[in-house]
Amino acid sequence: MPASTGHEDGRATSDPVGVVLVEPFPVVRAGLRRTIADDPRFEVLAETGSAEAALAALEHTSRVRAVILVGTGLGGDHDAFWLIRAVRERFPHHVLIGVGAHAAPDLVSRTLFVGADGFLDQDMEVERFLDGIDRAAHEDVVIAGPAASAVGEIADGIERRRHVGVRLTSRELEVLAIAAEGSTAREIASRLGVRERTITTHLARIYGKLGVGSRLAAIRAASRAGLVSINRGD
Repeated sequence: MPASTGHEDGRATSDPVGVVLVEPFPVVRAGLRRTIADDPRFEVLAETGSAEAALAALEHTSRVRAVILVGTGLGGDHDAFWLIRAVRERFPHHVLIGVGAHAAPDLVSRTLFVGADGFLDQDMEVERFLDGIDRAAHEDVVIAGPAASAVGEIADGIERRRHVGVRLTSRELEVLAIAAEGSTAREIASRLGVRERTITTHLARIYGKLGVGSRLAAIRAASRAGLVSINRGD
């Protein structure tokens, strides 16, 4: 077993921190992998450019606790926010960190709201970035980079999203998430095993709670709050 190494804050560790890197842009992913792998504090367990591959990698890792770096540029139906929610539900012991460049406070607040433990901006020095991973691995909440100066705005954004979320029941959120995939009321009813009229009632209640007049407007409001991901076909 490797010898223990000390930290300035008094922590001691014997094994490198396992890191799973999820970044859609190959050049950026390669640079991050090289940077992280060159630091003896870390071991890159897997690197991927899609949410599905990331979940598959986590199913096969033997690490009880690892740091998952999720690039917020990950798009598609299973985007970065979908992945963060999925990992939080399926692998609650792992540490989730959003990663982006020149991130606006709204993006950071949405990343934290859906379940991330912190956010690291790529627009900072390499050592600070790596130290952020290390701190997050040891249960520190980390917001590092330019966004760190806007903590108040980030907190306000989280509160706004929570306000939208608490107004909807879990069933209403489920209906809205399926609707965001482009499903009709009949298709949603079939998927959930209920009558179509039940779904139209749910949708009417959702519109009233969110103060909107259509399904698309409701989906957009929930998407801005980080509660659903909009299907690109909408």
